[in-house]
Amino acid sequence: MFKIIAVSNRHLCEGDFTEKIKEITSAGTEVILREKDLCPSEYVNLLRAVGRENIIPHTFYNEAEKEGHNKIHLPLHILRENPELANKLSVGVSIHSAEEAKEAQSLGAKYITAGHIFVTDCKKGLPGRGLEFLEQVKREVSIPVYAIGGIGAENIAQIKESGADGACIMSGFMRCKNAEKFLKELRDVLHRN
Repeated sequence: MFKIIAVSNRHLCEGDFTEKIKEITSAGTEVILREKDLCPSEYVNLLRAVGRENIIPHTFYNEAEKEGHNKIHLPLHILRENPELANKLSVGVSIHSAEEAKEAQSLGAKYITAGHIFVTDCKKGLPGRGLEFLEQVKREVSIPVYAIGGIGAENIAQIKESGADGACIMSGFMRCKNAEKFLKELRDVLHRN
């Protein structure tokens, strides 16, 4: 089943950030809580404020584990430096090449996010890597591959058609007025195609 995952960015959020995260998780999708610019204590406070349901912590693996989370999303370099984490937590990894995808899988990642696929404001001035890149990554690994970067209702069907296991969306979720309605719109597009 094609999965839609939200990725947080409090700097893009319109309205109360904690409430936005709760609204998204209540709508029935996971959120990668990607506030990696916080200090560890601030991140712990955020983890506690948003609750545990449908939350995948990002970067702060010690804090996530202490708070009882069994999942973590990491940049590849952190898993590379701490390969034992894949034995303790269910680890997802961000990758930007087919070689990185293979390395993440060999280090024990349970899934990867591959990006950025389309042009996005989060990577200003950089062209998207495109659907061919996504298809190549999918061929290279046996773990789930989730696309990220510039994905919305206008192109999410292309992500599914490429063979990806799902899509990660940041701006759309952070800026939407109603997370449940936004998620339904995305799913409706997928069901039509």
